[in-house]
Amino acid sequence: MATIGILGGGQLARMLVLAGSPLGARFRVVDSAADACAAQIAPLLQADWNDFAALQSFAAESDVVTFDFENVPAATAEWMAARTRVFPNPAALSTAQDRLAEKTLFGRIGLDTPTFAAVDSREDLERAAAATGLPAVLKTRRLGYDGKGQFVLRAHGDLDAAWRALGGVPLILEAFVPFEREVSVVAVRSRNGEFRHYPLTRNWHASGILSASLAPLCGDEALEARAVAHARRLAEHLDYVGVFALELFVHGERLLGNEMAPRVHNSGHWTIEGTACSQFENHVRAILGLPLGDTRALGHSVMLNWIGTLPDADPVLREPRAHWHDYGKSPRAGRKVGHATIGGDDPHELADRLERIGAALDRADQVAPAVAALRTYPA
Repeated sequence: MATIGILGGGQLARMLVLAGSPLGARFRVVDSAADACAAQIAPLLQADWNDFAALQSFAAESDVVTFDFENVPAATAEWMAARTRVFPNPAALSTAQDRLAEKTLFGRIGLDTPTFAAVDSREDLERAAAATGLPAVLKTRRLGYDGKGQFVLRAHGDLDAAWRALGGVPLILEAFVPFEREVSVVAVRSRNGEFRHYPLTRNWHASGILSASLAPLCGDEALEARAVAHARRLAEHLDYVGVFALELFVHGERLLGNEMAPRVHNSGHWTIEGTACSQFENHVRAILGLPLGDTRALGHSVMLNWIGTLPDADPVLREPRAHWHDYGKSPRAGRKVGHATIGGDDPHELADRLERIGAALDRADQVAPAVAALRTYPA
């Protein structure tokens, strides 16, 4: 029976444990927080990422190590890789941690991106703004996620405020993209190179945090084929093992690379109930060298993210094919504390379910985009 070590003990680690346990896998989790939510269901080693004396036993007891978020230091992953198997590999993790390296890699594999420029000084910011044009988004190259570490520049007068807010660390300026849709490809590659992908997913964000996801994205097979081709090239270039997500902007006929997440992903949570083999199970299969599972959609699914606090579960659970996920976290502004997935075979029936949930929870704004999209699907 294999033991999987997970660097990071958040909800993604928690869901990996829940998915992998039926396969006979055992788990250990390391996190600096004593209240890491994955510790509710798996043994926790509370340690800092640079506490290599503590991590020594963790590495020795793990047949394979993975991670549940991309801000695990690449140096820690490399240290682990010298002692046990680590998937995805540290090079993939390191690339995804640096927005400049990531965007450069996208261009190398033929994926368009918004115009971008490195910014290391106030003078660089001036030059970059002239090159990309405004509006643009100034981002930290590292450690930003869920809208953190970003500043929107709408006019030249915003440059000083942006530099005061973010200056002092390596930055990247990206041209603002007036995109029509945000989509993601969640894909998986095994240790022997087998590649599978889930249906293209449409996403909506609020304050930089994922609010809702809808899958599959119907009626645009050519778009999906192009997106999947980019994901496959990315995985092969990085010799990637495990699940990852490629986030994309749709701008007219163009697909633009936004970012890569080298892990299971929020926009793939719907796969737990919406497919035969979830992203979490397939990640475990991939890193253990097992055959990959079926990634086809079982009808239509909408995932609703619960941010800050959990709403009342009753209106959700009254609906057919509705599933509730409580991460066991204490409430906090901006914190992902749970999600719900609502499924259905008929898109219009699913839209009706979402409207009832939105009205009961006073979250009509959150469900409205997915409802509108579902109403355009053929019955």
